[in-house]
Amino acid sequence: MKTFYSEQHRLHHANAELNDGQLMPCFEKPARADMVLQQVQTADLGPVFEPEDWGEAPLRRVHAGDYIDFLKGAWERWQALGREHDMLPLAWPSRRTTPKRPEDIDGQLGYYSFDAGAPLTATTWQAIYSGAQVSVSAARQLQQGDQQAFALCRPPGHHAGIDFMGGYCYLNNAAIAAQYLLDHGARRVAILDVDYHHGNGTQDIFWQRPDVLVMSLHADPRHEFPFFAGHADERGSGPGTGYNVNYPLPAGTEWAQWSQALQDALRTLHGYGPDALVISLGVDTFESDPISQFRLKHDDYLRMGELIGQAGMPTLFVMEGGYAVEEIGVNAVNVLRGAES
Repeated sequence: MKTFYSEQHRLHHANAELNDGQLMPCFEKPARADMVLQQVQTADLGPVFEPEDWGEAPLRRVHAGDYIDFLKGAWERWQALGREHDMLPLAWPSRRTTPKRPEDIDGQLGYYSFDAGAPLTATTWQAIYSGAQVSVSAARQLQQGDQQAFALCRPPGHHAGIDFMGGYCYLNNAAIAAQYLLDHGARRVAILDVDYHHGNGTQDIFWQRPDVLVMSLHADPRHEFPFFAGHADERGSGPGTGYNVNYPLPAGTEWAQWSQALQDALRTLHGYGPDALVISLGVDTFESDPISQFRLKHDDYLRMGELIGQAGMPTLFVMEGGYAVEEIGVNAVNVLRGAES
């Protein structure tokens, strides 16, 4: 299996996130991708490639142009005010407003985000841009005939919507890859999100579309981040009705219950009949993850990969969450090894 990876992910290394009412060191940090890469190489999974540069066009096929422009230019505007610390929002629209886009940088920070967990730094744009190029380069391998590929993206992407960031995510790498595949011959693509947290951004992007089936296994949003999306009755709208499938699961979920949801999702996948499958590969379902409440073990990730591999379709794995830094590489590579078997 070919892996695509960019050293530029290290350009995003924020100082702090707002968590439990206080600023604290970010759980999402460069060591996450470093550990995964180390395990890819130790397991001799296959060659590792630098991504090609596909420009901004694939990003703008998924995200709103004004949002991309904001991400590109935010730091320069912030610095012009004499600010050198990381950017975090201080205000968000309320539920009963139809927000107009503010002109002020602080207003736009809230307008384009849904939480204070996605700080912008001086070099965040370069890092997230390179992550998107990783996902497109890996998707191209499927388009050229490979059965499987791995996009080792960082930071993650599945919480990023059409025009918003949050949950450590800025550009939706899985969605960008899926759209690239559609633009290059695929009639239908499925996205299966196995991260502990619901991929609210992916759901937002494809909510009204029948050409991408979005399925997500995740913690019940009544009790877990991102709280406001991921319920079982969220099925899409308009032409996309029925093409969004959520499996909210309770805290303490172990493999027996989690795998039942996966098998149901795979049956739905086969009924849909996509030309390619994109896996949002979060491994924060691990029993020792510091911010999650599921109870999957190391060997469960091998079995997860085996079940996904048995689907028998071209599959792109895109790295998402996982914050038990010492174990993230083992668990991610176990999925990939299982899928290859």
